[in-house]
Amino acid sequence: MLKSAITTLLFFCFTFSSFSQVSNSDLKIFLDCDRCDTTYMKQNLGNVQFVRDQSFSDVHLFFVTQRNGSGGREYEIDFIGKNEFEAINYKLEFSTDTNMTNDDIRKHTLEYIKLGLVRFWIEKNTIGEVSVSIPNPKDEEPKEKVVDPWNYWVFRIGANGRFNGQETSKFSNLNINLSAKRVTEENKFSIRLGFNESKSTFSFEDDEIVSIQSSKFVRVSDVISLNNHWSIGAFGRLGSSVFSNKDFYWSFKPAIEYNFFKYDESAKKQLTLSYRNGIVYNNYIESTIFGEDSEYLWEHELSLGGSVNQKWGSISGEAALEQFLHDTSLYSLSFFIGTNVRLFKGFSLNLHGSYSINRNQVNLAAGDVSLEDLLLRQQQLKSGYNYFFSIGLSYSFGSIYNTIVNPRFNF
Repeated sequence: MLKSAITTLLFFCFTFSSFSQVSNSDLKIFLDCDRCDTTYMKQNLGNVQFVRDQSFSDVHLFFVTQRNGSGGREYEIDFIGKNEFEAINYKLEFSTDTNMTNDDIRKHTLEYIKLGLVRFWIEKNTIGEVSVSIPNPKDEEPKEKVVDPWNYWVFRIGANGRFNGQETSKFSNLNINLSAKRVTEENKFSIRLGFNESKSTFSFEDDEIVSIQSSKFVRVSDVISLNNHWSIGAFGRLGSSVFSNKDFYWSFKPAIEYNFFKYDESAKKQLTLSYRNGIVYNNYIESTIFGEDSEYLWEHELSLGGSVNQKWGSISGEAALEQFLHDTSLYSLSFFIGTNVRLFKGFSLNLHGSYSINRNQVNLAAGDVSLEDLLLRQQQLKSGYNYFFSIGLSYSFGSIYNTIVNPRFNF
């Protein structure tokens, strides 16, 4: 009996001690950012309490990001006041570039979070530990017009290899890619080159089976902004692919796109209708099921896609039709949807799925497929459809405060 009473007393002492660490004077914030280093923010941002749900917060920090022309990202932070701070709502924007390390990015992000929270700290009257530093006018250097010596061009070179094996098998993969792009408000130009080769070797008794798949490609695109809703462009590509039975291929397709919302709102919402129409040339490794060794084809594509990224969650989807015009029965129809929605306190729904109907596999090689090719995926096989689907539900409850960081054993 005494032991039970002591245990109960210790439990209540521990519980009281845990809750007593929470200061009601601290600003409660909900950090809604997929790309932020949350651990770093918790360890380096004081005078606040991090909470696990926006419903419990004084301030909801809602981040939206999108890729910018330098290879970095443009960040937009909405500071959304809740409860007694509902009248305070504003946003800050900043950009990163491809030369910034992850440490640079998280420090830059933290500085903007601090800057945005100053008004809330003032309103809550908890500015005792807050200070603002700005340069002295005497120390400021005269501002000069920035001249970009690269004229907005960004180049990237990458290469990677993977190697693994065991006594009876080994695998290697080599990937090389180069790209150059120039992005301005009026024009977006990109060229990308790539090479990939995968080699698998299997040994069984005295036999050795070797599978080699390789592909090469060059992709070029140029998009011109007409106004805040319309764009035109052209897309070209050429290359080869063993898996797709293409010794050489090229295509060129002009395109037009309409955005039902303004393009400058694309970080939060967009709904686009786009159309491409152009010529395709294929030179095949083996004769196809249609008896063709090479052919010119006319193909068009129509797609409708959209995305919404708001404080309640995000949702995106697309429906696309590809069709050969010489025979309209040769087509593919694909659908995609992805969502992450907060339904109510602590409860979220995650849904991702895609489904495609394939009736346009003109590149399939004629003849029977060997068991070896089937198992090694040496060549593309006929398939009337492809699908992928995942669904998830999550619910969290308990303490609303989660400022403490303990990285031990990654628990």
